[in-house]
Amino acid sequence: MPFSDLVIALDIQEGEVPFFERRMFAMERDGQVMRNRRGDYLLPAKADLIRGTVQGHPDGYGFVSTEEEGPDVFLGPNEMREVLHGDRVMVRVAGLDRRGRPEGKIVEVLERANTRVVGRVLVENGVTLVVPENRRISQEILLAPGVKAKAKAGQVVVVELVQQPTRYAQPIGKVVEVLGNYADPGMEIEIALRKHELPFEFGKAAKEQTRRLPDKVRKMDWKGREDLTALPLVTIDGETARDFDDAVYCERQGRGFRLVVAIADVSHYVTVGSALDGESYDRGNSVYFPRRVIPMLPEKLSNGLCSLNPQVERLCMVCDMAISQTGVIKQYRFYPAVMFSKARLTYNQVAAALYESDPAALEIVGGLLPHLQNLDKLFRVLLKARAKRGAIDFETQETRMVFDDQGKIEKIVPESRNDAHRLIEECMLAANVCASEFLQGQEHPALYRVHEGPTPEKLAKLRDFLGEFGLQLGGGDEPKAGDYARLLDSIKERPDLQLLQTVMLRSLRQAVYSPDNVGHFGLAYEAYTHFTSPIRRYPDLLVHRAIKAALLGQRYVPAQEGGDWEAIGMHCSMTERRADEADRDVENWLKCYYMQDRIGEEFDGSVSAVVPFGLFVALHDVFVEGLVHISDLGSDYFHFDDAHHALVGERTGQRYRLSDQVRVQLVRVNMEASKIDFRLVRGPERATERVGKTARAHLAREAAAGAPARMDPTPAVPRRQASRASGPELVRPIVESAPPPAAVTSKVADKVKTTKPRKSTADSSKKKKAKPRV
Repeated sequence: MPFSDLVIALDIQEGEVPFFERRMFAMERDGQVMRNRRGDYLLPAKADLIRGTVQGHPDGYGFVSTEEEGPDVFLGPNEMREVLHGDRVMVRVAGLDRRGRPEGKIVEVLERANTRVVGRVLVENGVTLVVPENRRISQEILLAPGVKAKAKAGQVVVVELVQQPTRYAQPIGKVVEVLGNYADPGMEIEIALRKHELPFEFGKAAKEQTRRLPDKVRKMDWKGREDLTALPLVTIDGETARDFDDAVYCERQGRGFRLVVAIADVSHYVTVGSALDGESYDRGNSVYFPRRVIPMLPEKLSNGLCSLNPQVERLCMVCDMAISQTGVIKQYRFYPAVMFSKARLTYNQVAAALYESDPAALEIVGGLLPHLQNLDKLFRVLLKARAKRGAIDFETQETRMVFDDQGKIEKIVPESRNDAHRLIEECMLAANVCASEFLQGQEHPALYRVHEGPTPEKLAKLRDFLGEFGLQLGGGDEPKAGDYARLLDSIKERPDLQLLQTVMLRSLRQAVYSPDNVGHFGLAYEAYTHFTSPIRRYPDLLVHRAIKAALLGQRYVPAQEGGDWEAIGMHCSMTERRADEADRDVENWLKCYYMQDRIGEEFDGSVSAVVPFGLFVALHDVFVEGLVHISDLGSDYFHFDDAHHALVGERTGQRYRLSDQVRVQLVRVNMEASKIDFRLVRGPERATERVGKTARAHLAREAAAGAPARMDPTPAVPRRQASRASGPELVRPIVESAPPPAAVTSKVADKVKTTKPRKSTADSSKKKKAKPRV
């Protein structure tokens, strides 16, 4: 319909026409409407057009992830020539590709996602190009002619695109920043920051607002707050922690306990709609790289004014709970207060004092020991309540990177987690649950940490897999966390525990932030929020503001996204995933650098992931992961069995399965792609299953001759040691059920960043590596 006809049809008055025209332009920009060659407006759905976001692939093709319900649309290399990864497009389905997937043709590019790209300078035949670090951008960027080169070949640069790609021309850019040489210390972090578009510098307004903040608590800040300065609150964190979100105190109260959890009152200093608020929202969370932290808040706040440092007054929000002897929270109260931390303790100090009676630790703890003993008694009670509730605990192993003076990995060591970690975790869980219950009771909107149960498809695959081992998952079509927990408990003594646990873990979904409370499956809570880490997670800051507003009988409306809690939840979930991906990229590169001098060496490892193109193997004593390509498995055609997490040889019946013990040789390290390649030296020792046509004929001959069949449908898998890392999908919380990575990806830390091993609790929140918190 022409614009003039729309004006008449909708009875737009003369004075309203300019506003209506702007509205139509905006709708056209968003792909809600489009214009044909005659300039008439039409609805994309009526024209069989689909809106979506381009997901590029390193091999040159891509997909359009549709915004409406429906399958992704395949884009061939020719279509991908005019778009880059992340662009929003309008496509028309033109048919099916050779795999039966819908294949599309690009009708219009609605929005360009890339204005700046980080990459490495390449000079070929006198032409200077930039190869993007983001492998999903497969086009090389031509540097604008006539512009004096600012970088040398091999250097890492940031280019600004001056011309986006077209069907007939590649993108053109100009160098705006030279980061340095590829192997410079810290370059992997600089690349990750720009590749994932992580905000890492605060703007002038935010810096000015921070400068005007006081250096300590003022008398005027006490107004409306309770005085807890006499209460012996303490912080318990990792040795390398610098920002302290939480402090705890516990005392006996009759047969039960009084638990006080004090959390830094960030909302007092980061006001709604301020410059600091906007930049904190953009970040979404702090990002913890090896040897460097990108904080959500400026250091004056994160390590100073908001951090619950010892022997200084600090503002806090308190969750004061009365807990029964059976671990039931009988009462709770939220209130703002002023506290005075009596000590900064570490997990190891507390564990040594409580469980080993170590003289040095006892001397450090001093008169606080009775309060810590009360905390430990409460912890034992809460553990029993957790088991009764049916929360899922997956045993995983995490690692720590140790760096040399040049900033490169010296070694990777396993990390152990003691009961002091779990003690604090249970305290934080209790406070988070009270926060969600309080906001629900007040009918105040908030962001919940939601974790739904497994999808029907994943549940069916899990049940089929377990059936091969004579195991059953209870709960019917809607199993509960307790059903998972009971199954885990029943298999904990089996030699194939690691295999079964891994498959169970990967059947679960990812936890996200949402205003729609559907409960937390893994933790077995009907409602759950994040309240305990406002220094490093924006959703926690939102919850603090909502609680404060509810206490005053008011209603908090966020300044971002027009107050749309759904959009805010999606943004916070995105920033969390973004931080994880950036962290993974940095660790992959560091591990490749660490392994590049060990080519030719042989290692023992476990199969940590099975994919159509091969096996990912996690090395036992090195804690690094790499790929054994399917072409290196032997002279046979191997078929991917997704349901059973295996590759099976068509002729020989040789089977490679998740958690198999193998021996591999390091043959290649690709620093550019952050990939490690292995060659299989020795496979798992077990009988093979004959599955192909040749195998069936062989079995028939054996049966006719009276020979016993050699089928082994459920071979035993050698028990995997508890200290073996098995890739990022295993060492992360159980909600991390993403596809296996393309390179080495064991979860790590270093002298600044310490990732603790833990029992995974189905909450994929990005935890500060030095202090696990739920």
